Amino acid sequence: MEQLNWQKSTFSGENTDCVEIASDGEYVYIRESDDPAIAITTTKAKLSAWLQGAKAGEFDHFTV
Repeated sequence: MEQLNWQKSTFSGENTDCVEIASDGEYVYIRESDDPAIAITTTKAKLSAWLQGAKAGEFDHFTV
């Protein structure tokens, strides 16, 4: 994997252990900041579909 510019949410605040995301233009990479060697890869279209589901509350039962 080439050098990526990883970004974390501003909602993470001062917490250093958080989910980070990066893109190389074609793919999107997601990793845990406390284990940066492991990242999952997806496409922008698949991530977009997942985010729409999250915004619609489809995954709320995982956080309660």
